[in-house]
Amino acid sequence: MDGISLSIQDLLTENEYGLGLSLLAGKRGLSHRVSSSRIQKPGLALAGYTEHLHPDRLQVLGNTEISYIQQIDNRIAAENLAALCTFPISCFIVTKNLSPPQFLLDLADSRDIPILATPHQSSTFISLITKFLEERLLPTTHLHGVLMDVLGVGVLISGKSGIGKSECALDLVIRGHRLVADDMVFIKKKMPAVLVGHAEESLQYLMEIRGLGIINIKDLYGVSAIRDKKIVDMQLELVEWDESHEYDRLGVDDRTVTILGIEIPHIIIPVRPGRNLGSIIEVAARNNLLKGMGYHSARDFQERLLARIEARPLGDEVE
Repeated sequence: MDGISLSIQDLLTENEYGLGLSLLAGKRGLSHRVSSSRIQKPGLALAGYTEHLHPDRLQVLGNTEISYIQQIDNRIAAENLAALCTFPISCFIVTKNLSPPQFLLDLADSRDIPILATPHQSSTFISLITKFLEERLLPTTHLHGVLMDVLGVGVLISGKSGIGKSECALDLVIRGHRLVADDMVFIKKKMPAVLVGHAEESLQYLMEIRGLGIINIKDLYGVSAIRDKKIVDMQLELVEWDESHEYDRLGVDDRTVTILGIEIPHIIIPVRPGRNLGSIIEVAARNNLLKGMGYHSARDFQERLLARIEARPLGDEVE
C-alpha cells in the first residue's frame, strides 16, 4: 500500500487498540514488516497444502489450528510446520493465550519468525488487528492549508502563504463553524474512496494570525468550535485577483482535484479587497450540499435559458 508498512515490534508496543500482544518466540524477527491489513488463518497450510499461503500477512493460530497441531502425529506436525516456515512468514499470532507446542516455538526461534500471543478470542482479535492495520497502513499525505467543517462539509482552504487562509478560517469560526487543522493538514485515504484530514498533534486547535501570533481556538471559542478530524469533501483555493484572467462566472463545469487518487470538487476563489470570503465559502459549502442532493443551480439556469431560447418564435428578436 504505497510502500507503507509496520514492523512486528510496532504491534507489540501498540496500546491504543487493546491488542494485548506478548512475545513467545522469534525475538530476532521483530523487525519483519507487515504491509497488508488482511490476515490469514493457515489451516490447510498446517496440513501441508501451502498453495494459497500469503506469508506477508499475519498468520493467526486459534483453537482449531493449535488443537490440530497437538492431535496429529508429532513427526507429521513437525514436518508440515518446517515446510510452512520455509516461507518468509512475517509473524504467527496465537489467540486465547493458547500454548503452542514446544517444537513450534523452537522452530520459530531458529527461523527468526516471531510468535506472539493475545488473550482475545480469534474473532475479536481479527477485528481489532484489522482495524489497527487499516488505520496505520493507509496512504497519507500532508498539504499546506486550513481544513474547516462548514455546515458538515469538509472544506480544505488552500492558497499561497499570506493570502489570508487563516483569517478566512477565523471568520468562519466566529460564524459558528469548526476548525480541524490550520497551516498543515494531514490527510489519510480511507477505503473505498474517502479522504480524512486532521491536524498534527502539537498544532491541534492552534491557529496563526499574522499580527496576533498563535491563538488557541478551543480556549477562545470552546469545544464547539473545533473537531479532531473531518472527511475532506472539497478544496477551495484562494488566488490573487488578476484583472487579465477570465474567472468562471457560471459554474456549469465542475472542476476537480486529485488527492491520493481520489477526486474532489475544486473551486478557485479570486481574492481582492471588499470580497467577503467567509460568506463565499459558506455559500460554496451550501451549494456543495445541494449538488450532493442532485440539484445543480448553474446547470438548472443553463437549461432554463436554453429552453427559453428554443421557445422564442423565429423573427421575435428585438430590433
